[in-house]
Amino acid sequence: MDAATIAARANQRRADVITMIHQANAGHTGGSLSELDILSVLYDSVLNITPQTVKDPDRDRFLLSKGHSVEGYLAVLADKGFLPKEELRTFSRAGSRLIGHPTNKVPGMEMCTGALGHGLSIGVGMALAAKRLDRPYRTYVLMGDGEQAEGSIWEAAMAGANYHLDNLFAIIDRNGLQISGSTEDVMALENFPEKWRAFGWDVTQVDGHDVQALMDYFHSRKPEGKPHCLICRTVKAKGLPMGENKKEWHHKVPNEAEVAEGLLALGVKGVDWA
Repeated sequence: MDAATIAARANQRRADVITMIHQANAGHTGGSLSELDILSVLYDSVLNITPQTVKDPDRDRFLLSKGHSVEGYLAVLADKGFLPKEELRTFSRAGSRLIGHPTNKVPGMEMCTGALGHGLSIGVGMALAAKRLDRPYRTYVLMGDGEQAEGSIWEAAMAGANYHLDNLFAIIDRNGLQISGSTEDVMALENFPEKWRAFGWDVTQVDGHDVQALMDYFHSRKPEGKPHCLICRTVKAKGLPMGENKKEWHHKVPNEAEVAEGLLALGVKGVDWA
């Protein structure tokens, strides 16, 4: 699949997210929209996993450590056939398995995640198991930048380098905002790439909305004895004009007019499941 096709699919999935959150009157809008180009590249171009291979021991592993942004993840899984698209109507409804964080009750979701700071530790374990069992799979962990204030992230980073886990990818959605404000005001991260390099990781920065750049990165990394860290510069609430780069849209719910404005900006007529 080429970059233009994946970018278009990412925008359609943004429309799914906006609609899903509006209908549920609940959700985390900003981070779900900022992550969707990354998730779309992974699921449309990189990951060795399909609805038919979710139990295959050699499948690639993906973990959404920033689990509150589950809406973007659900939109991708539904679009790829891991669950019926019509089930998105039940998001955050009583009795639904589509709750506000990833759960392994949903096909394709490896773990229940969302307690911030835990995903990379689990990913280290999965990647280490692959090394010790001589399995070919890779492990990918998507984290938020606000999440980087958790000490367990850095314990996992140290372990990943110590065990030379070059089959492990730590991906960071660097949109610069968290629930209480700018990351640099709450807990400053910069010089962020150098922190990861100091822990012994192979570090690259890209525009997290440049689909071709994301594809080029993932398809060019080779095992070289170091785990990989990809810092993706993104825009909070990407694709929703009134919400972009505004901290209140971390979990603000779009109203009907804002949904219509978002779909227009995305160039999407609507969704096929609502």
